[in-house]
Amino acid sequence: MQPQHGFSCFREKSATILGGDGGGTTNPIHSFDEWSPLKAVVVGRAGGACVPSPDDPMVRACVSERNLELLRRYKEQPFPSTLVDAANGELDNLASLLVRWGIQVFRPESVDFTRTFTTPHFSSKGLYAAMPRDSLITLGAELLQAPMAWRARFFEYLAYEKIKKTLVKSGGVWRTAPKPCMSDKLYDWHFQPSGPGHFATTEFKPCFDAADMIRCGQDVFVQRSQVTNLAGIAWIGSTLPKGMRMHRLVFDDPNPMHLDSTIMPLRPGLLLVNPQRRCHQAQFFLDAGWRMVEAPLPALPDDWPLYLSSAWLSMNLLVIDQRRVLVEAGEHATLRLLESLGFEPIPLPFRHVYSMGGGFHCATCDLHRSGGLESYGFSSMNS
Repeated sequence: MQPQHGFSCFREKSATILGGDGGGTTNPIHSFDEWSPLKAVVVGRAGGACVPSPDDPMVRACVSERNLELLRRYKEQPFPSTLVDAANGELDNLASLLVRWGIQVFRPESVDFTRTFTTPHFSSKGLYAAMPRDSLITLGAELLQAPMAWRARFFEYLAYEKIKKTLVKSGGVWRTAPKPCMSDKLYDWHFQPSGPGHFATTEFKPCFDAADMIRCGQDVFVQRSQVTNLAGIAWIGSTLPKGMRMHRLVFDDPNPMHLDSTIMPLRPGLLLVNPQRRCHQAQFFLDAGWRMVEAPLPALPDDWPLYLSSAWLSMNLLVIDQRRVLVEAGEHATLRLLESLGFEPIPLPFRHVYSMGGGFHCATCDLHRSGGLESYGFSSMNS
């Protein structure tokens, strides 16, 4: 068991951290893709979570009408304690399993996100630190902290401050994107969902969530979404580490938010895709020699409570290496598909984490994978 408060880092059976050239490195941060053998990772924590207000235009833009009913019921209150306890149990189980496999696991601090905070531009309560992938992404030898777009997530980074200090003290490179003040000008206060191409964020200041990016070696894919604007995409593209390049993808998704339930690279040349969100740049992957496999329909019951996400968390997988993949235990069709593709899928209960807005990929952020900066067949594409 881990402590209930403060920073914790599992070190049992700790993996040796190696650089891309196979030699030792003082930088504990090193990850270029979604599939190389995992060596170190952040696993989220659900404690202190607060239900966001559906009065916020960003929340309304990102959440379905059915889920908004749940938000109205618990508006700005703690998530139900039974849900938080169950989700924390699933997250702790995940962390313990990774440690048994020799993977170093970091956990965010416990923060009370139900407290109201005030800036010169707005007042809000927080959300949680359950989904590290939303705010953090490793790009090669540096960890990028995203500015975010939801006001409720303005101070979410505080839960990761001790992890940052530990990694930087060990030689890690942690970079923070400029954070917008999230004044009213960043949002379209009259936004109404009306199909693809309409967004609740304006271009007033750059903003993005890290989960709107997917990494395939030297190629980083990004989408314009409700939380990532074109100014944010331009900032990412202008600051990518040397040798990496960005490609913007567009999908038939009326309400895009985060790429990892729309596409998921499983290994070089193999991409799991959401059959309900057609990629306009599919030919780009096919020309690079990639196989695009449609994900099975989710198995989540219709009456399962989802506050912030869709049932397509079924394809929000965590690849441990090119053999093992973590899958929610009830997603039997996905388990069978992965077996047919030559993987060893590992079923693990995670539906209570689903309820809080994420799957295995969302609830983790890999800090170190053993792969290096490689090309996987992609050519240049207008971004």
